Amino acid sequence: MKKATIFILMALAILKAHAQDYLISFTGAGASATVGAIKVDNLTSGASVTLNGGDVLHLTFTTGTGIPGSGKESLQIYPNPIGNQSTIAFDAPETGDAVISIDDLSGKTICRINNLLSPGYHSFRVSGFSKGMYIVKVSGKNYFYSAKLACQGSLQTEPKIEYLPSTKGMESSQIKSTAATIEMPYTDGERLLYKGTSGIYSTVVTDVPAGNKTTMFTFNPCTDADSNNYSTVQIGTQVWMAENLKTTKYRDGTGIPDVTDNFTWLNLTTGACCDYGNNPSNAGIYGKLYNYYVVEDTRNMCPPGWHVPTMDEWTTLIDYLGGVDVASGKLRESRTTHWASPNAGATNESGFTALPGGFRQGYGTDGNFYYLNDRGYWFSSSYMTATGISLFYNYIFVATNWDIMSWGYSVRCIKD
Repeated sequence: MKKATIFILMALAILKAHAQDYLISFTGAGASATVGAIKVDNLTSGASVTLNGGDVLHLTFTTGTGIPGSGKESLQIYPNPIGNQSTIAFDAPETGDAVISIDDLSGKTICRINNLLSPGYHSFRVSGFSKGMYIVKVSGKNYFYSAKLACQGSLQTEPKIEYLPSTKGMESSQIKSTAATIEMPYTDGERLLYKGTSGIYSTVVTDVPAGNKTTMFTFNPCTDADSNNYSTVQIGTQVWMAENLKTTKYRDGTGIPDVTDNFTWLNLTTGACCDYGNNPSNAGIYGKLYNYYVVEDTRNMCPPGWHVPTMDEWTTLIDYLGGVDVASGKLRESRTTHWASPNAGATNESGFTALPGGFRQGYGTDGNFYYLNDRGYWFSSSYMTATGISLFYNYIFVATNWDIMSWGYSVRCIKD
């Protein structure tokens, strides 16, 4: 019996050492100090959640402790993590006794209260808890809620749960507008992609969390002449657009002709753009395709403060990501939502989120569209050196393009 007890204690100690939850908060800088919303994608597992700007991301580890998991959308805890005190709010759907209890992770009940509640929203104040992780449970007639409560305070008094009658009848929308803690399953070593938005600004950050932290979004103005707003991402010392260009105008407002006819496209010697397959819905996902005459036009197609990258700037990006033999996977959107299978080696750990927009053939060919979902081609502004780079669904290397000016490729802009 003694050996069994020792084994259980050792197992719990190991579990605790390897299953610590992480709390990630967010802040803004640059063009905006306010974060409006955050989309979180786990690039490893495929899971995703969306947070309001003031919410805390709670990365939870599966520990096998048998924590019940229903009803978390109806149980609000704020603030969470708790400093000295926090508020629990929930909906009681009918009259009856409600039991609110707070347990530690071993299952020991630290505090408990029983109240007769009428139908509606009710709030309770909790205080006096020492630093650690707890399970909040609310049970009543025909309902049960549970959620985790993290305590970061160092001041320990007598743990209490107190009813707050002044908040009785609070509307659901009022509770949900308060900053919350949003849970997401996580395993150490998984890479997350955060996309933060603030009004017209949007920024991408990737990270492999290893503890509690605050993630900063540096918002950059990136709006083209069509008023399209683009996400941005910092990779090394460079700041790139995190999506392909889709403008139909030069920076000065002059239109870029959209050419659908193959014969006309083949014989152009001036700037033009098109949608892959002449299907506008493709432009919404993959951006537009442009010939090189648009790229070299001094009226500039990129948003103010941005430009088409030189080949040297492409090389700087690729070298930062480990060179041509491995950078492709770090640039490409992971999984096969847009890329064809197997999308070899794709991790998108850079946050660049390269998409396979294919290309349109130019002079001396048929002017047709090829390789949507299989390949992506991007221009550089260094025509005499190379016209750009290309990525493939079934290879992990980055190729260099040497095609003529009338071919249609995607464009990514880089910050001046």
